[in-house]
Amino acid sequence: MKIGKLSGPLTAVSFLAGLGTAMKLAKDPFPRPGSTAAQIREYFRGSSTAARISVTGQLISVAALGRFTGSVVGLATRSGSRTLEATALGGGVLAAASLATSAALSTSLTTKDRPDETTQTLSRLAFLAGGPVHGVGYGLLIGALGLAGRRTGEVPSWVTGASLVSAAAGLASPLYLKWEPAGWLIPIGRFSGFLIGAFTGPRLDH
Repeated sequence: MKIGKLSGPLTAVSFLAGLGTAMKLAKDPFPRPGSTAAQIREYFRGSSTAARISVTGQLISVAALGRFTGSVVGLATRSGSRTLEATALGGGVLAAASLATSAALSTSLTTKDRPDETTQTLSRLAFLAGGPVHGVGYGLLIGALGLAGRRTGEVPSWVTGASLVSAAAGLASPLYLKWEPAGWLIPIGRFSGFLIGAFTGPRLDH
């Protein structure tokens, strides 16, 4: 099997494996947005091994996502739409870059203690990069996949419909910054996108 065919499933599996392992090993709960500096330190310093395992999963996911983006761009190219091609590329780059940024910021929190304000700022930026910003990029990528798949007929119709719903959740995830209940859009967009990517990835590379 070509490496490209594994990129969709690997994007999901690596992220989820890192997250799941970190949750089992962590001594303290992952700090939610708005957590105190002490709570952030308790997790990233007290459960640094768990945090780094999660980061490792994210970085593997970033690498797989970069390859998966190439597959979606190829599908968009076959659809004949320059707009979808640009959307897939831009969305994939944004999704990968933001997740990598979140991983780097999270890693920095495991290395040493910092002033309270700096600790909270780094934690918030890591959340923003890996949450709403990543959601927008991933939403653009999955949405382009759905529309290009519909144009080419290479993706089943039910998948194209699910892709648009997933994309809408990802694109709307920044609403969390103004309305807290919208935070559910972040995992909805991410995990539905994972399922779509895992299903379509092996079918996109010819």
